[in-house]
Amino acid sequence: MSFDLRAACRYAVVAAAFGVCLAAGVPARADGGGGGGGGSSNTNCPPGEVFDARSMQCVKQKAGVLPDAALTDYAYALAKAERYAEAIQVLDLLKNPNTPEALNYRGYATRHLGKLEEGIGYYRKSVALDPNYAQVREYLGEAYVIKGDKAEAEAQLQAIERICGTGCEAYKHLADAIAGSTKS
Repeated sequence: MSFDLRAACRYAVVAAAFGVCLAAGVPARADGGGGGGGGSSNTNCPPGEVFDARSMQCVKQKAGVLPDAALTDYAYALAKAERYAEAIQVLDLLKNPNTPEALNYRGYATRHLGKLEEGIGYYRKSVALDPNYAQVREYLGEAYVIKGDKAEAEAQLQAIERICGTGCEAYKHLADAIAGSTKS
């Protein structure tokens, strides 16, 4: 009986070691792994392609290649990676480009391409669709800071405070942008 117990222990050790070897051999995903965010934040695809989290590869960008939510998330990831023109091209693929998120991200990319007034227009459309969307109010407030309109930026900060309080990221970021604009 003790022989069987030792054999079982050896098999367990070998199996565990094999499992560790397998786990170590799995390549890391470029988008940081499988938690949250839909997995569409991999921005390593070349221009003209989008990342498909289902197949874990870049695919040719065209209308309907991915659901709107995945395209919207990917466009935002591109914009945050400072690939603004590409982000707008991806947003152009949406079946419904008039969602609060899509308009917000289009505003973000447009503003960063130097088209401040056009970006503000997209932000305002987003706010009209969802007045409680804190992130768009943050970006709209930042645009007003750039424009030099502190009163409008402060109004967005007050709206964010009503939405999520003073502890949320949107509030902190806009408060910092406003404070930074008043420094000499």
